[in-house]
Amino acid sequence: MRRWHKFAIGSAAGIILAGAALFALDAADKAFPPPLDRANAVSAEVLDADGQLLRAFATSQGRWRLKTAVSDVDPQFLRMLIAYEDQRFYDHGGVDPWALGRAAVQLVSNGRIVSGASTLSMQVARLIEPREGRSLSAKLLQLVRAVQIERRLSKEEILDLYLTHAPYGGNLEGVRAASLAYFGKEPRRLTVAEAALLVALPQLPERRRPDRNLKAAEAARKRVLDRVAVARAVGDGEAERAEGVAVPSRRMQLPALAAHVAEAALRKEPDVLKHQTTLKKQVQQGLEAVARAAAFKLGPKLSLAMVMADAQTGAIVGEVGSADYFDASRSGWIDMTRVNRSPGSTLKPFIYGLAFEQGLVSQETIIEDRPADFFGYRPRNFDMSYQGDVTVREALQLSLNVPAVKLLDAVGPSRLMVRFRRAEVRPVLPPNETPGLAIGLGGVGITLKDLVQLYTALANRGQPARLGDGVSGAPGKLDGEPLLEPVAVWNVADILSGVIPPSGAPQRGIAYKTGTSYGYRDAWSVGYDGRYVLGVWVGRPDNSAVPGLTGYGTAAPVLFEGFAKSGIATTPLPRPPAGAVRIAQSELPISQRRFALNASGLLASGREAPPEIIYPPEGAHVDLGAGQGNLSPLMLKLQGGRAPFRWLANGKPLPDLSRRRIQQWLPDGGGYSKLTVIDSAGRAASVGVFID
Repeated sequence: MRRWHKFAIGSAAGIILAGAALFALDAADKAFPPPLDRANAVSAEVLDADGQLLRAFATSQGRWRLKTAVSDVDPQFLRMLIAYEDQRFYDHGGVDPWALGRAAVQLVSNGRIVSGASTLSMQVARLIEPREGRSLSAKLLQLVRAVQIERRLSKEEILDLYLTHAPYGGNLEGVRAASLAYFGKEPRRLTVAEAALLVALPQLPERRRPDRNLKAAEAARKRVLDRVAVARAVGDGEAERAEGVAVPSRRMQLPALAAHVAEAALRKEPDVLKHQTTLKKQVQQGLEAVARAAAFKLGPKLSLAMVMADAQTGAIVGEVGSADYFDASRSGWIDMTRVNRSPGSTLKPFIYGLAFEQGLVSQETIIEDRPADFFGYRPRNFDMSYQGDVTVREALQLSLNVPAVKLLDAVGPSRLMVRFRRAEVRPVLPPNETPGLAIGLGGVGITLKDLVQLYTALANRGQPARLGDGVSGAPGKLDGEPLLEPVAVWNVADILSGVIPPSGAPQRGIAYKTGTSYGYRDAWSVGYDGRYVLGVWVGRPDNSAVPGLTGYGTAAPVLFEGFAKSGIATTPLPRPPAGAVRIAQSELPISQRRFALNASGLLASGREAPPEIIYPPEGAHVDLGAGQGNLSPLMLKLQGGRAPFRWLANGKPLPDLSRRRIQQWLPDGGGYSKLTVIDSAGRAASVGVFID
């Protein structure tokens, strides 16, 4: 009985001592935790819309350390890594007793270290808490830290840390950085030879760097491939075949695309490590290659900017802020996509669109291109010559200045500016000036980004889209009134798609317009297909004149090359909407055969008051029974003007000319409609109404 009493007392004492020891260990563990927070110091990354790396930034210590997870690497690489470094990784708690025993026996037997006993967990401990030298105390701390790490993290999280922090020579850390530098690709798909090299390098990263010590790198890779466990992991014969593959002998630059967008992303959210953009890597690479080649041809001090956007969503898919971000002679650090410059003739399509919408002209309407004086403003053509009588189609394709100013005088500069606001674009006027006729020839300031935003309406049946900023600005379709009616948009696209491409450029099925600002300071070209808009600006950031700089000769070739190198297939331009047709001049109403306003803005054919629609009024909601599906006709009334009158509904002429000031119109359906009346002198009036 006394023996059992002593045994119970001893057992209790043992349990108490064991509990005290465990408590002390737990307290020590909590008091001196592993510095896992250091593992969070990784490179900031800028990604494209699909998650591909566009650009990375070195850490504060100058390291390329890209955060890497198990899901980011080839599973075969992981099998080879564990087979070579830590075969019992999934079975031990941070320290492998079998490996420790083997290493101790070999040390005693051979008098030197034959093999190590470091587990992957121990290597992670060393990587996040590096220590100088290989003392016994450092090794013991590493053992303790490995156990602490295992208590806190899952096996997959431990692998994530190794994959992120493993050294690969120089300032490369982590599998992703090494794979990009030596193979030029992400490590999601690796060959056996590539995986073996990435397994081998971290043991002696400086001595085995393939860009400096190729023979040592080859020998280290062979050592990995010769390991029985590795050969078993990769399959029969694969290791032997991999030994015959050449080891890469140079280190490549990590992706360094979209410098200005990346800089903006970091400036906006400096504490974020991954910045998602709307850019497409393939498009961005293509545009930057075009920009570099163009800059080389253009010569020193000139810069170049490009913006490519999805006209339906507003997402910027490619953006080049300058020819070379690091070229000081070109002021490459300035993002020229966001600087206000004179747009030259690139706003003319919107003038013509308004004129089409108001029924002032058709494509085959004759308009005069002769010297004209608009109350002291005397526009002249770019080549200082005049074409005489031309069609409206020819006038826009040739970018003639006098016809454009005549049409702007007719539609009104203020109305044009109001339409721009529908696209959330506000061109900058000179100080203390109101909108004038000079707008049509570039007398305002506008950014390349805003110009592309305007052109999204031309590519999207008149409905503009709000461009994002490539980073966090929300792109999206604007739901308000269209910038132009679909029929007018089609007429503009039909004309611009017929402009001859620059010399040597293939016809790509795009519509495009060029522009050159006063004094040869800015060259522009903006083009679009049925989905994408690309805008190009060329000039000097300091706004100096560049003799010989033109939109057609300088910017247009870059535009066509940009479309070709973007990798995006051309989307056909939208099909003609109902009522859109190119009418021969002989079949036009008399009032549209010749544009009848003279250079003073006065009617050449009479002094009557211009026509004015008095019913329905602008913006009216008229209940014609659209909800019941049985529409009633709408009575149209006007005053002023000279008979006969031609009425148009949504750009489509009503069947007959009328000499009366009252007309009936039967709508096709409910919703918004545009009504226009044109008198015999070519004067027009329009209202927008909603049919309910």
